[in-house]
Amino acid sequence: MRFRLLKKNLLALLGVSFVVVTLLISTRVLLVNDNDTTGHNNVEPGHQGMHSGDAVKFNFGSPTELTQSVYSANYKQCVHNADKFPGEPLLVLVVQVHNRPEYLRLFIKSLEKAAEVHSFLLIFSHDYFSEEINAIVQGITFCKVLQIYFPFSTQLYPSEFPGKDPRDCPRDISKDNARKTGCLNAEHPDSYGHYREAFITQTKHHWWWKLHFVWERVPALQGYSGFVIFLEEDNYILPDFFHYYKSMVEFRKSSCPDCDMLALGNHNGLTDFNRLSNNVLTTGWMSTKHNIGMAISRDVYYKLMGCHEEFCTYDDYNWDWTLQHLSGTCISKPIKVLVAQGSRVLHTGDCGLHQKENCRPEWATQKVEESLKTAKEALFPQSLILQGAEAVEHKTHMKNGGWGDVRDHILCKNYAKRL
Repeated sequence: MRFRLLKKNLLALLGVSFVVVTLLISTRVLLVNDNDTTGHNNVEPGHQGMHSGDAVKFNFGSPTELTQSVYSANYKQCVHNADKFPGEPLLVLVVQVHNRPEYLRLFIKSLEKAAEVHSFLLIFSHDYFSEEINAIVQGITFCKVLQIYFPFSTQLYPSEFPGKDPRDCPRDISKDNARKTGCLNAEHPDSYGHYREAFITQTKHHWWWKLHFVWERVPALQGYSGFVIFLEEDNYILPDFFHYYKSMVEFRKSSCPDCDMLALGNHNGLTDFNRLSNNVLTTGWMSTKHNIGMAISRDVYYKLMGCHEEFCTYDDYNWDWTLQHLSGTCISKPIKVLVAQGSRVLHTGDCGLHQKENCRPEWATQKVEESLKTAKEALFPQSLILQGAEAVEHKTHMKNGGWGDVRDHILCKNYAKRL
């Protein structure tokens, strides 16, 4: 249920103990009574996320009802197939999902073919909510699955921040004219004089919220000491994905202990894959090269969270360009990454944030299947070879803007606060 944000002294007068689950800076806050144990009978404290059979049924009747479903699901954290695949996961994959169900189906098809997938925990993080997408994910039977839901999706706030408020300034209005009209965010255009576009900001919000929520608020990860690999719905993993991940982890231990991240993917597809299959290199992290199949450890997560102020105020709507900016500035030692030259993660999406039409996922399926036929013999290499060691240094770039509104800054910074 949504409540008006009240002052602390007023909350104290209520005489009821509340746990604040999360905060919406605009006008509203969701409160959950800590005496409410609905749906949690016979569940050990702190382990509600490890049990199957209590999935939240989503109510799509209105934004308010849908919001209730989102918060309830994030609180209960039902892990599907937990009884079928007991024990701790050997690998955790976190998949950011928007609204491309055909690409999501292709991604899941690739997972099903991956060796040892039964030992994975898949966490799907959604910022668009539909019966179709839920059904696709909940149809997975080959490993443990957890769904989490971005609670500040523009779908939940269609006519107010963080969605598009009708009182917001138009994107291209001048600051002088914005002041004259009295639109809400007149004082806060971006570095290029443009005003906020809600759909542009959502991906960065979702990525940062997800990073924090997964490491801090998911009981199923308690005790997990491995890397978490971050993927997207239009990715496709190769059958030897887990084998290659384990090889990279061992290579890092023996030959690159100062490597901060692993990149199991690149944007070259399967070009020259047979020659490059067992090649890796070390280099500084770059947005355009290493933002696919990114493996992050808890230690690196803490480094990133130490820069939450800078991440949340840097005027670039892209999470990856923002991360590149932090590498070598707020994070004083530039991020060093161990990169798979033969990519184990493919990018299948021909549609995304800026491309909405003429999407042909069936072409992606055909292209991947044809490419894998030629790459099959080079899968599951016995060992890895260091192809090169490039300089690890801060890579400057021109910020892209789109992130000048202080409301975005404030909301973003509050994801990392324990409320």
